[in-house]
Amino acid sequence: MSRFVGLSSTVEGLAGGRVMVIGDVMLDRFVRGKVGRISPEAPVPVLRNAHEDVMLGGAGNVVRNITALGGHVVFGGVIGGDAAGVRVSQLVAADAQVASILQVDPRRRTSEKTRFVADGHHLLRSDWDSEEAVAEDTHRGLVTAMAAHLSGVDVVILSDYGKGVFTPPVLKELIALAREAGKPVIVDPKSADYSIYRGATLVTPNRAELALAVGHNPRTTEEIVGAAATLMRDHGIEGMLVTRSEEGMTLVRGDGTSLNVQAEAKEVFDVSGAGDTVVSVIATALATGADIAEAVELANVAAGLVVAKVGTAVVSPAELLHALAEQDDRQNLSKVLGGAELREQIARWRRRGLKVGFTNGCFDLIHPGHVQLLAAARATCDRLIVGLNSDASVRRLKGPERPIQDERSRAIVLAAFGSVDAVALFEDDTPLALITEVMPDVLIKGADYTIDQVVGADVVQAHGGRVALVELVPNQSTTGIAKRIRVTG
Repeated sequence: MSRFVGLSSTVEGLAGGRVMVIGDVMLDRFVRGKVGRISPEAPVPVLRNAHEDVMLGGAGNVVRNITALGGHVVFGGVIGGDAAGVRVSQLVAADAQVASILQVDPRRRTSEKTRFVADGHHLLRSDWDSEEAVAEDTHRGLVTAMAAHLSGVDVVILSDYGKGVFTPPVLKELIALAREAGKPVIVDPKSADYSIYRGATLVTPNRAELALAVGHNPRTTEEIVGAAATLMRDHGIEGMLVTRSEEGMTLVRGDGTSLNVQAEAKEVFDVSGAGDTVVSVIATALATGADIAEAVELANVAAGLVVAKVGTAVVSPAELLHALAEQDDRQNLSKVLGGAELREQIARWRRRGLKVGFTNGCFDLIHPGHVQLLAAARATCDRLIVGLNSDASVRRLKGPERPIQDERSRAIVLAAFGSVDAVALFEDDTPLALITEVMPDVLIKGADYTIDQVVGADVVQAHGGRVALVELVPNQSTTGIAKRIRVTG
């Protein structure tokens, strides 16, 4: 199975994921507008407010990412009895994919972050925070609620933003409860003391957090793997995923092996919440049966998508599938396909809802008639496959002096056309077997044929496809060109 097929299947199964998220919940506000002048009171811009977006932040952004993927969440954290806490409760209650075990502590203020944005640029962020440890009775309520809901989830995320929900004793109890229930625990860390994450299945620091934890700045992949392995060994952590911004991600496993996943070059607009997207995708993928390598690869793709958006954004399965398809198209440098490769490519296109067309010929010496045929054929479909007679097939049809160009050369020339998406060689005198294998939505030939003369027309039409006859450039043929070359040569 190809990488694309495997990861696409994983994406398509994410909707069944059941994840518990425990952590520091916040309310994110984005006040958006335009700056038209400088304040007369001080040398600062004046933002003319246009609208405000309010959404879950912190651990709540992890929840948003999971539900955007189609997963279901049990969400635990602590909010105050203030207006921001009420708004958090309303946002959670409005999502049918989220079951709340949020604890309300009227003694605390709900963490709230307000970002002021003009034309996509952040001007200022204003924070209301509670960083003191949550009261013991509130902690006890959260632990009790978690224990009661563990049987209904497959993976647990502990999202630590350093706002008081996680104390060392509480972390120890939460991790122990989850592991005793057989649930993997993914920790998005804030503390530099990784001893408090002992027993975690996976910890996901970024480069700065890793450097803080080890007391120096590992730069190369080898240094990062070594630093992560040391933390894992010293603190009883099974695995570590280090997110490295434009350098991708490095997964270090408990058995000493590692996996380095390169990031795709993207224009970065906003890194807000990218770490939340990573842990969300990994947890949801693991919850639906993916292995850790697949989950990390998918998270890397998702991170590349979310940093290209403004604000604490989320990624949908459709966006992931589209990005995977684009990656696959870029990585598949050769358009010359056959057998299983051709079948897989056709299946990929059809999963994306693309219409597949087919035309065929010898294409020995490319001339304007060929160019017109290929352009017209591509206009009838989303993806065009060109069936190309092999050298032996051409000799049988055209005589011993043909082809002038061998099959490899002819295939390379065809593949260079933007109108051609795949080239498939066939050995028979006609492309009937290849047409039957491809089963195109549209079968295209020149208008010098009638439909009943087109090889494979009956097969395609019997399967709901159609035959398109396109106009050709008159007086253009390889045979004529070859004769003129011989006369003038």
